[in-house]
Amino acid sequence: MLETMTPIPRAEKELRKQQTRQGLRRLSGLQLSIRENKLPVIVLVEGWSAAGKGSVISELIQELDPRFYNVISFDTPTETEKRHPWLWRYFTQIPAYGKIQFLDAGWMEQTARDYLEQRLSQEELESRQQSIRRFERQLCDDGYLLVRLFLHISAKEQKKRLDALEEGPDTSWRVGKFDRWQNEHYPQVEQVYDQLLQNTQTDAYPWHIIDASNTKSALPVILKLLCDSIEQALAHKPTSGIAPTQFSVVSMPPIASVPLDKTISKKEYKKQLKHYQNRLKELHNRLYRRRIPVIIAYEGWDAAGKGGNIRRIANALDARGFEVHPIASPTPDELHHQYLWRFWKRLPKNGHIAIFDRTWYGRVMVERIEGFCTEQQWKRAYAEMNEFEEELMDWGGVVVKFWIHIDPDTQLERFTLRQNTPEKRWKITDEDWRNREKWPQYEQAVDEMLQKTSTARAPWHIIESKDKRYARIKAMKILVEAIEKALEKDKRC
Repeated sequence: MLETMTPIPRAEKELRKQQTRQGLRRLSGLQLSIRENKLPVIVLVEGWSAAGKGSVISELIQELDPRFYNVISFDTPTETEKRHPWLWRYFTQIPAYGKIQFLDAGWMEQTARDYLEQRLSQEELESRQQSIRRFERQLCDDGYLLVRLFLHISAKEQKKRLDALEEGPDTSWRVGKFDRWQNEHYPQVEQVYDQLLQNTQTDAYPWHIIDASNTKSALPVILKLLCDSIEQALAHKPTSGIAPTQFSVVSMPPIASVPLDKTISKKEYKKQLKHYQNRLKELHNRLYRRRIPVIIAYEGWDAAGKGGNIRRIANALDARGFEVHPIASPTPDELHHQYLWRFWKRLPKNGHIAIFDRTWYGRVMVERIEGFCTEQQWKRAYAEMNEFEEELMDWGGVVVKFWIHIDPDTQLERFTLRQNTPEKRWKITDEDWRNREKWPQYEQAVDEMLQKTSTARAPWHIIESKDKRYARIKAMKILVEAIEKALEKDKRC
């Protein structure tokens, strides 16, 4: 892969300067079109230590409006970043629609370094490459333009540059132990880079291998490549054309066929509630000690009892170790990002619990039915959400998904009660009544969601909630068993 390096044409110094100026003006002009067309652009600049990544980015931004681009340099993960899924620090930093983002290294460099420093096995490396392909494909399918550059230099050139940096009193800090190790083990590192480049190469967003032995000469080539890519994306919305990952799903019944006659006596409810809350309290301490994250997803009909269900679980937990996220309509900032962005931002640290009152599944329910996204977007979302949850579980997370279920008559009773009770009236809105009129459409959407996203590793649990007490105990029992299973598995590992 590295041998397919983009050739740098020989040019006189003045001609090269002229080409660079023209390229910078062209890129500056395109920035306005990027904003007007809400095209998000990510320029990922990877490469060898001392290959000139920072210098190239500094040159590229010379003529750009700084209000509409940003530059991020990803160094060794911080302690906070280490306590989240490895993709977290990249997904949460994706640019808003209409902005350009330049990355001084990223997921490729981190993956290579983790493998070279033996923090990843060969099997884990392959899984990491799968994550990269998913991540990039999801961005591309959402309309992001991803331009990937790899700055290539020889071992001799790298050593010369590292030596020069180390000799300067103001630049010596830029040379770390890994930089020297990389140069000393150049063939081994080159082999890993080559493998990563090949295994993540696609037609939709190819790797561009740039001869960086002279960054001034490479700059006009990079500018042309970047501007051409932007113009093509403005003319034709980027799509990957790559099939998403296929998942094994478990059979789910149509929700209309689920009997709702399950009940529990008040005495038995109090007994079991105390038992499961005590058990959850014990397990929460163990989760924190073992650094196992838990993500609890609540979906269900309006007035089905999600809030009361969540409250009983929350009452058993240490307030310092969990957070409940009530998910409402996306904010303007959230609407200007890929739809999973706002959920990646709310993920818990390992050892903590996140409870979502409404979730990413709104994409295939309310957004689908109310026309807030296109048919192509919500149909694509089933696989994207399965992949999202797969990332969480590969991280070591426990994912528990509840559908809180009632029938239309029960909902009407609860709506009426809320409407007629002053202290509960805030719970009922005109939107709730409008949604109720679309019950058949929602039922069809829910059935499809359950069928396509109840995976073997993250199945849906239908919670019969005509009797709210029964629903609370059933949900707590399922949650306790899922955590116990994860702790037992972790102990065996």
